[in-house]
Amino acid sequence: MTWLTASVMTILLWGVVGLLQKMGSNHSTSSSLFLWTTAGYILLVPFLFGDSHLLSLSPRSLLVGVISGFTNALGAWSLYASLERGARASVAVPLTALNPLITLVLAFAFLGERLNYTQVAGVALAIVAGVLLSWESDNPQHDTH
Repeated sequence: MTWLTASVMTILLWGVVGLLQKMGSNHSTSSSLFLWTTAGYILLVPFLFGDSHLLSLSPRSLLVGVISGFTNALGAWSLYASLERGARASVAVPLTALNPLITLVLAFAFLGERLNYTQVAGVALAIVAGVLLSWESDNPQHDTH
C-alpha cells in the first residue's frame, strides 16, 4: 500500500467515524462509547501483532507508544463528551481535525522543525477555517442546521 492510498483510506475511514461517533453519542454516554471504541481497537490486535516487532522495542519506544495511546484515547473520549453534550458533528469533528496545529507547535519547540511560507499560509487558513466552523450565529433563524 502506498502512502497516498493509506492517506485516502484514513480520510475515508475517519470521515465515517465522525458520523458513527455522533450517532453513538445520541444513544450512549461518552464513557460507554469510548469503551466500545476500545473494543474495536482490541479486535485489530491479532491482525497487527505478527508484523509489530513488539518484543524488540526499547523501553523508550514502549513509553512513547503508551503515552501516545493514552493521549489519543483521552482526545477521543473528550470528543465523545463534546458530542454527548450537544455539539454538532459537522462542527466538532472537523474542528478537532485541527489537532495538527498543536503538532506543528510541538514539532517547532521540541524537534526544531520549521515551516516554509506556503505552509505558514496553510496554517493561517486552517485557523481561519476553525474560527468559521465554530462560529455560531446570534440569530437562530439564519443558522442552517
